[in-house]
Amino acid sequence: MTGGGGETSEVRFPPPLIFAGLLLAGLAADDLLGLNPAMPGVLRGVGIGIALVGAGLIAAALLQFRKAGNDPEPWKPDAAFVAQGLYRFSRNPMYLGMALLHLGIALALDSLGALLTWPVASVLIDRLVIAREERHLARRFGPEYQEYRRNVRRWL
Repeated sequence: MTGGGGETSEVRFPPPLIFAGLLLAGLAADDLLGLNPAMPGVLRGVGIGIALVGAGLIAAALLQFRKAGNDPEPWKPDAAFVAQGLYRFSRNPMYLGMALLHLGIALALDSLGALLTWPVASVLIDRLVIAREERHLARRFGPEYQEYRRNVRRWL
């Protein structure tokens, strides 16, 4: 971990609200459009498991981020570059956790609408949030971040 200045990523909208908003929109679409895919019951259990893994990833990544002195809000300056723990396997374990939580809830609630909004939310996060954050981190941490980016995948 290395320190940095006060520059931010230019992300102005809370990323969790992208996932939450589209999840709720999908659930509402189920009711409004009468969507009921009647997925096999086993998928509900799988969904609960996926949601728990997602929530665990979010919690662990947040703890690690906070321990480094960083605020998870992307519009606030980073105190340090984190490349240890979960961040050795994914450059974005918080967003991966949010995506898994969204998918898991969609399956657990048997929601076709929420299932259909899951890739939309993931693409929005990838293009509108992660891309900006990565440009910021490349400027902020230079060669150290570029090396990390070459060695660690964006999602998983």
